[in-house]
Amino acid sequence: MLDQINQLLDFQSRALLLRSERQKLLAGNIANADTPNYKAVDFDFGAALSAASGAQDAPRPTRTHAAHLAAGAAQGGAQPALLYRMPPQAALDQNTVDMDLERARFADNAVRFEATLRFINGQIRTVTSAMSNNG
Repeated sequence: MLDQINQLLDFQSRALLLRSERQKLLAGNIANADTPNYKAVDFDFGAALSAASGAQDAPRPTRTHAAHLAAGAAQGGAQPALLYRMPPQAALDQNTVDMDLERARFADNAVRFEATLRFINGQIRTVTSAMSNNG
């Protein structure tokens, strides 16, 4: 029983970490909207979550040099593959940030982050309540 609860909370915590990482990327895109030659980046959340969920049992890559960062240190799994976003119309300064799109994705990700956090809190409350009623 405890293993099932742990797996469920682990999955949700990985989703929360990925949402946080995506929020940082989107905020960086918005912050660099006026930077010439800046290329907007994002990642496929579904693919990253699948990789992070499968990464818990996968062997971890080893560092080949002491100065290298360990792979997936922030998420406990593989880092999401960053993708460059191509706007429908190129800017004269070669910046690929579309502010309307970035704001919409930032807001959507923020709402989903909050929903995941509420879901985790609800799960913890349910388990706590079940444990106190059975104890």
